[in-house]
Amino acid sequence: MSDRPIDSGMLSPAIPSPTPKKRRFAEPQKFLPIIFVIFTIAGLWAIYVVCHLLPLLQIGAWRPSGSVDEEVRSRGIRHFAIFHYITGMFVICYLRSILTNPGGIPDNDLQWEYLPEDGRHLSNWVPMGLQEMKKTGMRRHCKWCGKYKPDRTHHCRVCRTCILKMDHHCPWIYNCVGFANYKFFFLLLFYSALDCHFIVWTMFESLRRCIDKPETHFATMFFTLFGKTLAFFLSMLITAFFGFHNMLMLKAMTTIEFCEKSWPRREGECGRSYELSIYDAGWLGNIKAILGDNVLLWFFPCSRPSGDGLNFVSEETRLTKNMESGKGI
Repeated sequence: MSDRPIDSGMLSPAIPSPTPKKRRFAEPQKFLPIIFVIFTIAGLWAIYVVCHLLPLLQIGAWRPSGSVDEEVRSRGIRHFAIFHYITGMFVICYLRSILTNPGGIPDNDLQWEYLPEDGRHLSNWVPMGLQEMKKTGMRRHCKWCGKYKPDRTHHCRVCRTCILKMDHHCPWIYNCVGFANYKFFFLLLFYSALDCHFIVWTMFESLRRCIDKPETHFATMFFTLFGKTLAFFLSMLITAFFGFHNMLMLKAMTTIEFCEKSWPRREGECGRSYELSIYDAGWLGNIKAILGDNVLLWFFPCSRPSGDGLNFVSEETRLTKNMESGKGI
């Protein structure tokens, strides 16, 4: 028998190396949904300004031959200011949703490294507060990124990386919606729904004017009706989606958790339910976990929620309170 040492690599299967991270915005074809959104925003803005605001402001080609109706002009000024404020906030939220990295697992941090450089597995090193484990009791890990997964973290195959508190991948922003940009996405839905509703309800006056005046140019009639119809369709669609995310926020859940997981029912009930989340911190705590701690900045695209996206268990969460009540604390 040969005394030659046996290569340890022959005794265990080869461990695949982590997939290299893809550079953001490296696929130009995925900008097509963003281009479509930009053209839709620009089209609705142009229709509202030309077919509604300018006639109310009575400037340019819409200036009457006689005296200016000051009451109508004052209403036009109010509509102009409100519309452009909402649209400006919408555009800022849209840009921040696109450009903000949703958050990833830290690099060069041994507590999250599944394949450290020396080849040792650190599966016994469990960070404080970690809740989500495999059925075997082992920590969840990502075979593509080569890292252990924090709670609520999932791998996005489109972005090719793990996303902290991943909600979903959104092609309309060419980005994932996760811990660091969820507030911007939530406000994006809020301001886009508000903008569309504002267009729908204020353009009744312009639509009535087109109907009452037969001499109205066909192009004006067409674009007024088209813009109002498009805004109505978008308002219904976005409002429903915004309502869904309000429900998720109040239940302390993400879209992935809503679709793929079920949480334990209340004490004395059987089966499982979507009603409760172990991360539930009460309705106010759940809102702060999305919109931030400062109530005055909730509706502004700044002041993101506190935390690092790695741990979601605190003194206010349902899990902690249940543990304390079980211990008689």
